[in-house]
Amino acid sequence: MTTTVAEPAAGARASARAGLRQVLGISTFGPLAALFLAGIFFSIKSDRFLTGTNLSLVLQQVMVVGTLAIGQTLVILTAGIDLSNGAIMALGNIVMTSLAVESGLNPYLAIALGLLVCAGFGLLNGGLVTSLRLPPFIVTLGTLNIAFALTHIYSDEQTVSGLPSALTYFGKTFSIGQTDVTYGSVLMLLLFALLWYVLSQTAAGRHVYAVGDNHEAARRTGIPTRRLLLTVYAAAGLFYGIAALLLVSRTGVGDPNAGQTDNLDSITAVVLGGTSLFGGRGSVVGTLIGALIVGVIRNGLQLIGTKSIYQVLITGILVIAAVSIDQIARRRNQ
Repeated sequence: MTTTVAEPAAGARASARAGLRQVLGISTFGPLAALFLAGIFFSIKSDRFLTGTNLSLVLQQVMVVGTLAIGQTLVILTAGIDLSNGAIMALGNIVMTSLAVESGLNPYLAIALGLLVCAGFGLLNGGLVTSLRLPPFIVTLGTLNIAFALTHIYSDEQTVSGLPSALTYFGKTFSIGQTDVTYGSVLMLLLFALLWYVLSQTAAGRHVYAVGDNHEAARRTGIPTRRLLLTVYAAAGLFYGIAALLLVSRTGVGDPNAGQTDNLDSITAVVLGGTSLFGGRGSVVGTLIGALIVGVIRNGLQLIGTKSIYQVLITGILVIAAVSIDQIARRRNQ
């Protein structure tokens, strides 16, 4: 009688664990443990760390880079890399704000055009990678400089202020208990959930992994690899445009100097989240965890009075450690 009751219970626990692994992915357990340990460390060092206000601040600090990292994850899963995303985001934020304020365009149309510009740059990256067979590193290094130059030419080095409320909506907050949460943070989490569904529950998502794992084998099985890569880079560009809108919402201005290091921060989030730089392996949930690791470490170090340069130092060490672990795991699997 006891065995009969225990067996279904054990089966239920196994099913729950399997469901959790499906949501998180095997590669995310290490980053999740690192995030948990970082949280414990900083909660011991500072009694302000675990407050609702501070945790909401962490989410606000990572929502822009986190959204950039969503697009970066898509590109890296196909064995590419995008160095231009921060510059594309900066261009998008200047296009949106300049059109809405200086040209007097309807703010919603200005937002749409800004998103279109970012998606167009993503499509340009994808077109150069697929048509000319250029390495993504070289292509996006070139478009980084193009987007950077266009941003400063178009803005004339001027910050755009006096924005209409439509452009700053996602910087507004609502209350959960006594904690204020921005709509932008919620949007970022919804975008992560959307991409998790696409990558894990659809044929298109499985094709992304297949192309990253072995491009030629994927092509021979009938996957339209060129069209898929174009879609991936264009979708990534659209995410960069959304990040631009979130940046505008958070800062309240259009800043031509924004996003200069966010490309590296987005790569850091993806790598720390367990996604392989060699493509074909990883999870967008891991990217969210990676972005939170960076946000928690920087926030925690600020709370305990550590100089900002040490934040950069520790982040660099973590990136090298994460890539080293990925390389070791890849060699063992070969």
